[in-house]
Amino acid sequence: MPIPRSSRYDHLSIRQRADFSWPEGKRLAFCVTTNVEVFAFMTGYGADPGRADAPQTQRNYGWRDYGLRIGIWRLLALADELGLPLAHNMNSLVYAYAPDIAEAIRARGDEMIGHGRTNAEAGRALWEADEARMIADVTATFIEHEGRAPAGWMSPGGGQPSVLTTDLLKEAGYRYVLDWPIDDQPVWLRTRAGPILSVPYPIELNDIGVAINRRESAEVFADMIVDQFDEMIRQCAANALVMHVSVHPFIMGQPFRLNRLRRALMHCLQHARAVDVWWTRPGAVADYCYALLPGLLPGSAR
Repeated sequence: MPIPRSSRYDHLSIRQRADFSWPEGKRLAFCVTTNVEVFAFMTGYGADPGRADAPQTQRNYGWRDYGLRIGIWRLLALADELGLPLAHNMNSLVYAYAPDIAEAIRARGDEMIGHGRTNAEAGRALWEADEARMIADVTATFIEHEGRAPAGWMSPGGGQPSVLTTDLLKEAGYRYVLDWPIDDQPVWLRTRAGPILSVPYPIELNDIGVAINRRESAEVFADMIVDQFDEMIRQCAANALVMHVSVHPFIMGQPFRLNRLRRALMHCLQHARAVDVWWTRPGAVADYCYALLPGLLPGSAR
């Protein structure tokens, strides 16, 4: 019996793919991305640490705002301490609400990824024309402040794109998306305007799913990072892979969680086979993939 499926990509198991390597023969691309998000007071979307279906309140607004006031600075300091590059899924309203964060990200040379206007708003709730205007508004704001548009996009509202978001992003000039947790390698997706690249982004190694939705401890999340890394180091001998870790300043920026995150990332950095790792950002992964010969990645770049 046929069932609805996405037409964006075809099935191609990892055992059927051509091999390739990352720059300098590296086998594992390792990315850490923060989520720098602005929320609406008492309305719109937004997580709550007490219950998954909670309405918007002063308490959970304050908890998330903690990430912009305190948490992001701890994560940036940790990345400086460890010498790690970062990328940031950033709501465009950060420029108006917390411009010092954008300044600090710019000073580090980190990548800014389009993440909607605010995480209180989700693309799937918008009509096509309204979503296109939202994407254009976000893009224009980044151009105004950075002199260029972001290359990548992660949909806001907990990654809630509409069925047309991927098309609209390609049409707006974006080169890659983080909305499709379908693979451990980048995959070319079909759009009505031609192919766009899907860069692996985690639904599992994502602190909001672990700490908030499943209510696991910081120790569990840190162990997941270590176990994922150790196993991917083994698996990448056969196939070049991407390991991507997603953190939120209002979650992993809490001191008791930050300590565990530090230990996990130090394990990865100090691993005996860390020489096989490309410590990078998703935009660099995308750039490298665009330069690969056709046929090395699932899908088609033509």
